[in-house]
Parts: sequence; structure tokens; C-alpha cells
Amino acid sequence: MDAFSNLAAGLQSALSLELLLICFLGVLVGQITGVLPGIGPTGAMALLLPLSFGMDPGAGLIMLAGIYYGSMYGGAITSILVNLPGEAASLVTTLDGYKMARKGRAGAALSIAAIGSWVAGTLAIVGLMFFAPILANAALAFGPPEFFALGLFGLIVLSNLTGGSFGKSFMMVIVGLMLSTVGVDLVTGEDRFTFGSLELSKGIDLVPVVMGLFGLAEIFNVALNPYQNNDMIKIKARDMYPNKKETRRSVWPILRGTFVGFPMGLLPGPAGFMSTLISYRLEKKMSRHPEEFGKGAIEGVAGPESANNAASTSAMIPFLALGFPFSPPTALLLGGLLVHGITPGPMFITEHGDLFWLVVASMYIGNVMLLILNLPLVGAFASLTKVPVKILIPIITGIMFIGAYSINNSIFDLWIMFIFGLIGFVMKYCDYDPAPLVVGLVLGTIFEEGLRQGLIMVEGNPLLFFERPVAATLLGISIIIVLWKIVQSLLPNRNTTVNNNQTQQEEKDINIKSS
Repeated sequence: MDAFSNLAAGLQSALSLELLLICFLGVLVGQITGVLPGIGPTGAMALLLPLSFGMDPGAGLIMLAGIYYGSMYGGAITSILVNLPGEAASLVTTLDGYKMARKGRAGAALSIAAIGSWVAGTLAIVGLMFFAPILANAALAFGPPEFFALGLFGLIVLSNLTGGSFGKSFMMVIVGLMLSTVGVDLVTGEDRFTFGSLELSKGIDLVPVVMGLFGLAEIFNVALNPYQNNDMIKIKARDMYPNKKETRRSVWPILRGTFVGFPMGLLPGPAGFMSTLISYRLEKKMSRHPEEFGKGAIEGVAGPESANNAASTSAMIPFLALGFPFSPPTALLLGGLLVHGITPGPMFITEHGDLFWLVVASMYIGNVMLLILNLPLVGAFASLTKVPVKILIPIITGIMFIGAYSINNSIFDLWIMFIFGLIGFVMKYCDYDPAPLVVGLVLGTIFEEGLRQGLIMVEGNPLLFFERPVAATLLGISIIIVLWKIVQSLLPNRNTTVNNNQTQQEEKDINIKSS
């Protein structure tokens, strides 16, 4: 009963006029972000992160979280109407959604996508309510050795945050760790790697780094490679909603998509995109009419869209309970809390329980807002793709620079953002993912504090870490993962070849859409 009484208290606060407006702003921006190709939820959150600094921690987190899960709704609109996914997780929706639109069933596809997203998001929030406190309570018994082991485990596992080459990603984690050492030493109090700069003695601030790597780098990319304004399929009012057959065929895919996406969000990596792929393959395998997939099957929209939203919501569990950002958007949420002096982790729900339940309550409200926004206003949101890039980019760039300066009223922060914007742009073209760098920068402090304090506890003998069950388990898993990656790189890629052959056609279609 404690969970429901806490939720009721959170709802009472979240239903205030101010927080309702902030929640609406967040989901509205998220919806627009999902519609507009190129920006993505991470870029939008990086743009508006400075706006949250003048708010209360709860209001700021509500707005940023609203952008995150709101963008998952918006991505389906242009995927279905324009064959142009607004964000990566909506790529799979183009396979059947656009085909349905070409057959005159765009309204049905959009309605099922919105309803499935709402059902999956709501059920995932229920899971968040119960699983996050349990996970946090289990982590309360951690000491410095456990935090070191947890930090090491996080660095290794999260190095492959968005997929791709493990070696390249781990290299970026090391760079992030190196950047985390800049500033005052945690034990001796001496300056490290500051080169006599007073600004660097404070350390490298996470916020301008994130704004540069994700926001400014994306602006550079969109400016050089503007997306095309495709022709949009018109929707007739009488065809806005699914018929009985489409509704009946969508019920189980929505539920299956929810239960596919929820556990995926608890894992590091591109949870949204991977959950949509798994859901699509599952629905195709279980369908009585698999030949319809790729030609306008309603299950190909209902399942992936539900999985996508469930994964984005469940990703909040490891973020709030352990302080681990398992996705780039949750890394932005972490930055927003750190600015207010709040650190997500095992003590977060205990020390800031009112904030946790406020955010949970706001997510229920935000999902209802998104359902109301999506059903009648689909055409209005889709028309945003007609706004010329040459108008959008200067406005967004100006907002970003003003926001970065307003953090500390420092020109130095602008230079940090600009430098990391260039670095992020170059990394993108060299096929290096910036997200693991942020992971290294964020977890570097936890890793170093746990290691140095733990070594003091065991009088300099790291082997004694293995006498502590939790630390030994985490360290053992970390060692196994590294050894497996080394062995995997030395073995012939026969398994990879088989898997590629099995999904060749789907990935070919997805790559065509993304290009």
C-alpha cells in the first residue's frame, strides 16, 4: 500500500497548474522532436537542459523526462505519413506503417501506434513504481569496494551503450575516464591536469560536454546533410480510427510488445531500436499471415511501437535506482539532476522519495497528454516536417549558445561546448559513438572514489575485494565479459554470418529508410 499512497501524494503535487504546464511543455517538445528528423530526443534534451536549471529539480526532471518519452510517440507520425523516421527507434515502423498509409489506412496505423504507446508506457510505469525501490534497497548495503565493482561493471557494460564496435566504444570510455580526472584530486585536494587554468580546477562540466557532443554535433550534421521534405499522405477524418478487425489484431501485439520492451530497457545498449526489431520479428513469427509483413500489417506497427515506449520508460529504473544511465537520454537526465546537487543512485529514492514519486506521477499524466495530442492533431505535427532546415537550425543554435552561457555565465563553457561539438561531429563521421565518453565522464568519479577508498579499507590489497560477495560477483562478471569479447574477436564470424543472413532483408529495408 505504501506505493499507492506515495503515488497519490505524487499525483497531488503533479496536478498543480505549474507542473501540469511544465509536463505539457516537455511532452509537446518531445512530440515535435520525434516528428522532426535529425534532432532526436538526446539533441532536444541537450538544447533545453539549461532551461531546467532555473526550475525546481522536480520540474526540471519532469520536463526532460517528458521530452524523452514524448519523442517516442512523435517518431511514428512521419514514419507512417512521410516514410521518414523522426528518430532511430521508429525505423521499423516505416516497414508496415507507410504501406498502410499508401492503402488509405494511415489514420488506423497512427491511432494504433498512439494507443499501443499509451498502453505500453502506462504498464511500464507500473513496473517502474515497484522495481526501482526494490533495486535501490538492495544496493543500500554497498560500501566502497562494491561501488568500485559496480562502477567497473558499468564502465564495461555501458561501453557498448548504443551498439557498434566494442573496441571503439571502450576507447571512448577511457577518454571519458581521463576527462573525469581533470580538476581537484578527491583525496589530496591538489589540482590535476588543470595547466594553471582556474576554470579547469572545477573539473570539466558534464552539461556543456553533453550539449556539444549531442546537440551541437547534430546541428553540424543536419546543416551539412539536411533531410528531405517528402510528400505527406493526407488523412481523412472518417478513416482516422481502426476498424474492429484491425483493433482485434492489435491487442496481443501491443501486450507482447510491452513485455518485450520492458526488460530491454533494463539493459545497456540501443534498447528502443533493439526492442522494436525483436518485437517485429516476434510478431512476424507468430502471425497467421506472415506474408502481409512489409506490405501493411497492423501488427508490424502495434508491436514495435509498444516495445519502443515500454523500453524508454523502463530505462528510468537503473537510472534512478543505481545512477546508471543505460541510454544517452538518461545521461542527459543525470546531468539535469547533478546541476541541482542531486545524485541518482541507491540513496535517491530514500533521500528524495517525494521527487521520485512526483516524476512517476507526472509520467502517468504525460502519457495521457500524449494520447490526447496524438489522436486529433496528427496532421498538424506532421506538417512540421515542411519547415525549412535553414530556418530551424539558426534558431536552435542561438538557443543552445544562450543556454550554455547561462549555466555559469562563463565564456569558458561556450568554448567547451564548441570544442566538444566539433569532436562529436568528427566522431560521428569516424564511426565513434560519443555516448560511452559521457558514461566514462559520469562514472569516472564513482569508479575512482570506490577504488581509492576501497584500497584504504583493505590496506592496499585489491584481492580482498573478492572476499565481499557482491563485489566479487560484479568483478567476476566484468572479467568474464572482457575475456568473452577478446575471445569473440579472435573467433571466425560464422555466427555473425548466420544472423546476418536471417535478418538481411529487414536490415536492408531499415538502412534504406534511414539513409
